[in-house]
Parts: sequence; C-alpha cells; structure tokens
Amino acid sequence: MKAVIVKEKGQTPVYTTDFKEVEINSPKQVLMCVKAASIKNLDRAIASSKHYSVSSKPFAPFVIGTDGVGALEDGTMVYGFGLSGMLSEYAVINKDQVVPLPKGIDLALASALPNALMGSVIAMLLRAKLQKGEVVLINGATGVTGQVAVQMAKHYGASKVIVTGRNTQALSHLKTLGADEVIVLNGNQTELIQAFKEIHEQTPIDVVIDYLWGDSASAILTALKGKGTYQHRTRFVNVGAMSGDLMELSSSILRGTDIMLLGSGIGSWTEEETVRFFKVLLPEAFDLAVKGKLRLDTVSYNWQEISEVWDKPLDSGQRLVIVME
Repeated sequence: MKAVIVKEKGQTPVYTTDFKEVEINSPKQVLMCVKAASIKNLDRAIASSKHYSVSSKPFAPFVIGTDGVGALEDGTMVYGFGLSGMLSEYAVINKDQVVPLPKGIDLALASALPNALMGSVIAMLLRAKLQKGEVVLINGATGVTGQVAVQMAKHYGASKVIVTGRNTQALSHLKTLGADEVIVLNGNQTELIQAFKEIHEQTPIDVVIDYLWGDSASAILTALKGKGTYQHRTRFVNVGAMSGDLMELSSSILRGTDIMLLGSGIGSWTEEETVRFFKVLLPEAFDLAVKGKLRLDTVSYNWQEISEVWDKPLDSGQRLVIVME
C-alpha cells in the first residue's frame, strides 16, 4: 500500500509504495479511500515521537496523519478521524466520526478545517458556552485556528471580537475576517495589562479563548482582577500554550474576580460534546465553507513530495495539505 510513513524514530516522514495494508476489525469501523489530509502541529509531534500519546510506546514504522477526507466504498465523500494513520491509500475510520461533505467543497479546505474547528468552536460553544451579544477576546489569533475562531465567533453572534498577536500584517488580515479590535503583543507587561484593562472597562469581556498561555495570558487575567467590588464574570478557556506551558497565577486574581478558568482539549471533552461536534457543529461549518462564508488558506502538495515540504515554512495562517494523486 502507498503511504507516508515515519520509517525510523525522529526522522522526516517519507513516501513509500509497499507499506502493510490496513484492515477493518470492528463493525464500528469503515474503510476510506483517502484523498487529502492536512498536516498539523499534532501530526508533527506524533511523527517526532514527542507527543504524549506515543512518547512512551515502543517504536515501529507507522503512517502519519490523524484525520482527512476521502471516499467511502459507495463513493460518498466524507471527512473522517483516523483509527489508523491517514496518509495512506486507505485508512480505517470510526463510523461515529464520519461527516459527509457538501457537494462542491474544496477537499483541501475540508481536510484542514476540522482541527481548527476543534480548537475553536468546542472551546467557544461547549466549554465557554458563548451567547449571542457577548464580547470575545482571542489571545494568539494569527494562526489557522485563531483565524477560524474569529469567523466562528462572529457567526455565533459575538457583539465584539478582540484579537491579539505579534504579526501586525496577520492582525490586519483578521479585521477582514470580522475582528473588531486588535492588540499587538509587543509591549511590556505593564502596558499589556493596561491595554486589556481599558478594553474590559469599555466593553466587559465575557469569553477569553487563549492559544498562548504565558505572559499574555497572565496580563489578561491580571487586567480582569477587580479592586474590591464585584467584577463582570469572564470565562477563560485555555486551548494552547504557544508562549510556554507555565506561568505565575496570583491567588488574589481568583479571589477578587468572578472568573471561570477552563481548558479545552482531548481529555476535557465529554462523549456528548464530541458527538455534538461531529454531528452538528462540523457539518454546519462545512456548509458555511462551501458557501464561501468560512475561509482558511491552504497550501497543497502531492504526497510524493512529503520529505521536501515537511519542514517548509508557511505564511502565518496557512495550513499544509497533502493530496493523494
């Protein structure tokens, strides 16, 4: 079977034509003929054997890729989450996590959207329980997931979306996607705290979706802290730690603020939330995408080029997609 595999631990993935075939082992599984799969930070971490899900396991050559799009035996085009590696001619996927694709959707876009949606809509709707008319702050919004988060926050009725990041050009682009206000993360901590305070005083922040953690998250939490009087309730949802896994958190912030600290990721999602994502939220987003109301920039390469493009630098907000041809 043709596939993209990690042949030796720590090495760049390679294309091969003779990897072992995959097999169905349960009536809850189905075989998909793969057409396209996006390459995400998760895939890179697994491929390098650094991700916690594989770091302690004995190494054996394996197919990379966690999810993608392709055709079922009857020709139906679907998105699926892989039980086997995705970058191969055929992949085993869970029947409960198969989502039919609307006609006309770009396959590269369809393969790249789900991961970004997992990191945005689950955090917003299922963890923070965003309501129409609320104010959303997206910390670290210049990446792929942040860009999707901006668009979906507006779709779900946020009255104001505030975004942060270091790339000023990418921040300007976010305004075309619906962001109302930007904060550039290039000041010192005192300046950042003051900037967040001023926004919170003018339009109290209801939901924070945080992809960075570290100093900027600390500045936001400090800015939310009150001065002895009741403060507006804010739901702070951490999704990533691009600025570092640790930060100092004063207990006075928790005592002096009506704040909910939450996380969103595998391990914090209930079975019911996962089902809702695959059955309701993801199909809704696919429909928005095919109508041109949800955008994401992809860069596609043939899977035979994987070794050359695996570490290829991309512009901020672009997602690498590997196409099987």
